[in-house]
Amino acid sequence: PAGPARWFLGGRLNVSVNCLDQHVEKSPNRVALIWERDEPGTAVHITYRELLDLTCRLANTLKKYGIQKGDKVAIYMPVSPLSVAGMLACARIGAVHTVVFAGFSAESLAGRIVDSGCKAVITYNQGVRGGRIIELKTTVDEAVKSCPSIKHVFVAQRTDNKVQMGDYDIPLEEEMTKAASVCTPESMDSEDMLFMLYTSGSTGKPKGIVHTQAGYLLYAALTHKYVFDYQQGDVFGCVADIGWITGHSYVVYGPLCNGATSVLFESTPVYPDPGRYWEVVQRLKINQFYAAPTAIRLLLNYGEEWVKKYDRSSLKTLGSVGEPINKEAWQWFYQVVGEGRCTLVDTWWQTETGGICIAPRPSEEKAEIIPAMAMRPFFGIVPVLMDENGKVIEGNDVSGALCIAQPWPGMARTIYGDHQRFVDVYFKAYPGYYFTGDGAYRTKKGYYQITGRMDDVINISGHRLGTAEIEDAMADHPEVPETAVIGYPHKIKGEGAFAFIVLKEQTAHVDLVKEELKTIVASKIAKYAVPDHILVVKRLPKTRSGKIMRRLLRKVVTEQSNDMGDVTTLDDPSVVKEILDAYQKYKEKSSS
Repeated sequence: PAGPARWFLGGRLNVSVNCLDQHVEKSPNRVALIWERDEPGTAVHITYRELLDLTCRLANTLKKYGIQKGDKVAIYMPVSPLSVAGMLACARIGAVHTVVFAGFSAESLAGRIVDSGCKAVITYNQGVRGGRIIELKTTVDEAVKSCPSIKHVFVAQRTDNKVQMGDYDIPLEEEMTKAASVCTPESMDSEDMLFMLYTSGSTGKPKGIVHTQAGYLLYAALTHKYVFDYQQGDVFGCVADIGWITGHSYVVYGPLCNGATSVLFESTPVYPDPGRYWEVVQRLKINQFYAAPTAIRLLLNYGEEWVKKYDRSSLKTLGSVGEPINKEAWQWFYQVVGEGRCTLVDTWWQTETGGICIAPRPSEEKAEIIPAMAMRPFFGIVPVLMDENGKVIEGNDVSGALCIAQPWPGMARTIYGDHQRFVDVYFKAYPGYYFTGDGAYRTKKGYYQITGRMDDVINISGHRLGTAEIEDAMADHPEVPETAVIGYPHKIKGEGAFAFIVLKEQTAHVDLVKEELKTIVASKIAKYAVPDHILVVKRLPKTRSGKIMRRLLRKVVTEQSNDMGDVTTLDDPSVVKEILDAYQKYKEKSSS
């Protein structure tokens, strides 16, 4: 048959063909990517034909250096045409990519490379973000020291600065100019692995979420088209990084499968000033704009003039992703940015779901949208709310654990190398259902509102992070035998991390220890994971079986100490007053 369906003969396909070749056949000069580089006003347009050329040359380079079907390749790069080509080149030859956010530390990168057994890394000499240089190659060099599986590091040039090149290292662009511009796509089974993406869980070890070929692509493409009402010729502006699932599904795979023009945003919302997003909207004539609530909350503080300076009349749909959006940010986004005339979709989904699961659109024409609510399940998504006893809660105006009752094409298939953990985390709590880890409220009219995580996972600026990961990092400090980290409401980031620590002996240099802890967390995980507050306490509130009662710490920090709930299970209830006193002192000291 004509059209993209022919790539699915016998249930086989190649995702890069769906994203590139099918459009090159029909309209080779259509713009696929607009790379909005960090330097303001320096956008680079890449057509579908050019992107196919880049992808094939990169694919042939990978093959030349021994990368084969089924091999794993790490991509440690900021968003750029070359990083997109890297993802598609892996897809073309049947290799599995794992993109690691370029803000992660060497240790985080190494952990992901080792867990997935990558044979190669693709990176840049340096990154550029917010006017600053980021040393990417140096970080990779540090990481691969402890990664015996790595055979090659492909190094592209983002800046003109020279970096140290060693035995493993291959200058990527140089090799690509020598490579052929045609690469026959590998025939893939619909359930072969397409990529892995690491995400935080409630234990300290990040888990490699596995997505496969056909179901993932279908789901990303359909949700992109229908949630945002994407029309041919629109410019789609998702400002997420490719290091997160949002970048995979709504910067790369969904838009490109639909033959869209997708914006790659390399900079930050406040560089060179807080008008950056809206200047880009005006200059690139963006029609759909998809961003995180944390960025909206940040910009809201700078006032409306930065928005109103620029013409936003091209905008038709606004979207919010990564964490629940608060009403104030929603109203500002809707009224100020969208002038009250754009549809605003608050989208709920996860790395594990592959694409948007609950959002106000698609719906009947002109159907109501309630501020700060995801509302309506997408085609084929069957949400249910469960009670503490694992029973389905019927009816409306009810709250419970959010589960999904039927499989959908975009769902993750496993956790790489640990299928048992996959079963335990997502399918054990409520047998027969996928447990999202989130709680939700179903309104009187039957709409869904997400109320937040039900486990020890926090959301900092849209980045999901298990508090156990921060605790594990801090536990490396010789002076700190015990730590407990909780999330607390933060005006801009949504949530911040608040750490309670116990010191070995009453050391005089408490401030030094705190600084060292911050450095450890930044180097073991990433800068965004560093706790905003570190409070020294004599001991942590524990049950008789030794489990830390984090909910009590949450009550202290959110100043709900008059309602501590049941403390009878505590080993020694007097610990509560001890911690409250320490917190009050800390607060007085901070405010002075």
